[in-house]
Amino acid sequence: MMVDGLNALLRKVPTWGIYLVGALPVPWLFYQGLTGGLGVDPIKALEHEYGELALQLLLIGLAISPLRRFTGISLIRFRRAFGLLAFLYVSCHLLVWLVLDVQLPDQIWADIVKRPYITIGMIGFVVLLPLAITSNNASVRKLGPRWRQLHRLTYLAVLLGALHFVMLVKGFQIEPLIYLGVAVALLCLRIKLPSRRILA
Repeated sequence: MMVDGLNALLRKVPTWGIYLVGALPVPWLFYQGLTGGLGVDPIKALEHEYGELALQLLLIGLAISPLRRFTGISLIRFRRAFGLLAFLYVSCHLLVWLVLDVQLPDQIWADIVKRPYITIGMIGFVVLLPLAITSNNASVRKLGPRWRQLHRLTYLAVLLGALHFVMLVKGFQIEPLIYLGVAVALLCLRIKLPSRRILA
């Protein structure tokens, strides 16, 4: 009964509210960077904050189905919002790196090619791009069953994002490994084992 009540309450939450609240850190963090609230290296801090929020939102989106399966709590109607907000933060993360950090076009390409963590991050962005473009009802109708197959690339994007975080930090740090561990655990929960009839 408690789960039913919670789900009934969640159904009353407007989706636009998720978008609004989820996007608020974008201008706030940028303001913090401009006013010295992000420390001595605000550009790197801003990159990190946007990137970490993107990874958190991707993990939340990946956790929605297991959450419903094991607890009965349904956030399915908000999954698209979490996914698009994750893409928003990935885009902000990338723009800060391109426009405020590296700036030089030749250096940007050199970094993508020579630095593995940047290569993986860019691949993750490219993977997310078609998912963001097709996250609308018109694309669902047009693509049909292929839409669901396409959006399974989310699994790859989450794993690439977690690997990107692990590889970019200097030295041994536990936080990126926790994100990677959570990502792998959620991906394992999404794997459906063959039935006994097939195994027999």
